[in-house]
Amino acid sequence: MVEIRDLYDKKHKLTGETIKKGDPTPPGRYIQVVMVFIRSKSGHYLVQRRSKAKNGLYATTGGHAKHGENSLQAICAEIKEELGLDVDPKELQLFRSARIDEEQVFLDEYYLEKNVNLLKLKLQKEEVSFVCWMQPWEIRNLFHRCKFMDNHYEEFLRLLQWRKEQGLK
Repeated sequence: MVEIRDLYDKKHKLTGETIKKGDPTPPGRYIQVVMVFIRSKSGHYLVQRRSKAKNGLYATTGGHAKHGENSLQAICAEIKEELGLDVDPKELQLFRSARIDEEQVFLDEYYLEKNVNLLKLKLQKEEVSFVCWMQPWEIRNLFHRCKFMDNHYEEFLRLLQWRKEQGLK
């Protein structure tokens, strides 16, 4: 079944138009992208290694909203699809929402503080080869060795800055 995505105008309003996954986004239109950073109570971040088919790099969980999903529904669906983890939407905190014109996307980024038993996760093998907990310095090292997705690392730095501004350690 082909995945369908909703299109938005520049002000993040639904246009009623859709495109199929893989089709180019028409000029003046945007799609919704979501990302989540999951942090344990001990300060480790849940990191996934993408499958070889998806470039094999390390990243956080995220994806595209499907037709009819808002960003909160989309990130809950991505967490369920990629990790097999059910989360209560009330546990998620939106920490950044941005329009990225050059990519024609609206990016909503969420934060979730939750201790997750990695052995109980059911990974979507087409997308995720394995997951682990990492400290920020370990993520930084992966990035400097070109093993962490650039755009995910940039957003991770934004999360750390947001946490600092919130007075969180």
